[in-house]
Amino acid sequence: MSVTSERMKEQRKIKKLTQTSLAELVNSSRSSIAQIETDKYTPSFAMLSLIADALDTTVEYLQGKTDNPLKTPAVDDNGDEPPLTEGQKQVAYFIDPSATPEEIEQIKKLVEIAKLSKRRL
Repeated sequence: MSVTSERMKEQRKIKKLTQTSLAELVNSSRSSIAQIETDKYTPSFAMLSLIADALDTTVEYLQGKTDNPLKTPAVDDNGDEPPLTEGQKQVAYFIDPSATPEEIEQIKKLVEIAKLSKRRL
């Protein structure tokens, strides 16, 4: 098996996704996902990019170019959180500063749902 197929299957299982649910996230078929995972089909870069997004990893990780499956480091070298992107700053500006940690987690979940829905369009 190729590095790509092994890592894709591994990350899918870590995310507790079936081949069918991953296929739905990337607007593909279960058989296409199965063929990629068994090296019967090599995905295009565009498809690999969609799969990486759905698995919350990078194309570089799936291709074996890096051993870090994370999209971005959780903390920088100083132990601080990475700076906010412009989009994150705009969202943060509109969130009530008195929001509880539970409310912030709910907002994060809603954003993730919105991102997944956008990918299917």
